[in-house]
This record gives sequence, C-alpha cells and structure tokens, in this order.
Amino acid sequence: MSLNPLVHLDPIGLLMLWLFRFGWAKPVEINPSYYKEPKKGMILVSLAGPLANLILAFITMIILKLDILHNGILDNFIYILFLYNLTLAVFNMIPIPPLDGSKILTGLLPARQAYELSQLEAYGPFILILLVYFGLLNTVLSPLIVFVHKGLDILSNLVLLRF
Repeated sequence: MSLNPLVHLDPIGLLMLWLFRFGWAKPVEINPSYYKEPKKGMILVSLAGPLANLILAFITMIILKLDILHNGILDNFIYILFLYNLTLAVFNMIPIPPLDGSKILTGLLPARQAYELSQLEAYGPFILILLVYFGLLNTVLSPLIVFVHKGLDILSNLVLLRF
C-alpha cells in the first residue's frame, strides 16, 4: 500500500490519456476480508478516489478564484488540474465495472443483483471503449460534470464569503 501516485501509474494508460484523453491507472488490489463489514468497507474504499478528486477540484477552484498565482502558465496548469479532477470524480462514479461506481452499487445492491453486476467485470473496459467511441460517454457525462461544477462553484463561493 502506498500513497505515492507513481506506484499507480500505468505508462501505457498515461500515454493514452495524453494522446486520446482516455487512459487508466494500475488497478489497486483490495481484499474485503480485512474489513469488519466487507460491503461497507468496499463502498468506503471505492468512494475514496472520487472524493479525493472532488477535494482536489474544490481546492484548485478556490486557488483560481483567489487569483493569487498571477502567472498564466501556472493558472492554466491549475485549471487543467481542476478539469481533470472534476471529470475523474464524475467518470469514476459510472456504475460500469471496474470503475468505483460499480463497486459502490455492488455494495448497495442485494446479493443476487450484486453478483450479476460483478459478472460484467470482464466486459467493462470494452463497454467503456464503445461508449467513448460512439460519443455516448460524453453525452452522459457532460451534464453531470456541469452539475457537479456548479455545486463546487456554489460551495466555493460560500467558503470564500466566510473569509
């Protein structure tokens, strides 16, 4: 286990992200038997990634709104960091295996339906590639990203008003 992001880096996934704006990281192995409540543990672990992305998006939004950098290149980098984290937070909540959203949904579903959803795990990457190829992923994600962006905007305005 490591908090070092380089450990999770998949070179080909990173290259694909840069070239085609769609990539991946190395999967993190998780053993639910270590948790007192395996379903609850898996839900919490699966929420950790998207929540971290939302927190980073929120922090970068605050930095941009404070306009403290006064550096075009650095501002652009922070803005791109904001967009990537916002998009990753929403994307990872899609309930298609192996994304976090499928693991959260699996933890919430009754055993039979959870098992049926887990059977899609082998086909999940192909489903995602097809959704990207046919532009359906963008059609579904864009309104969700706008919605979350507006929510973060409202929250950041409230936080900035208090200071």
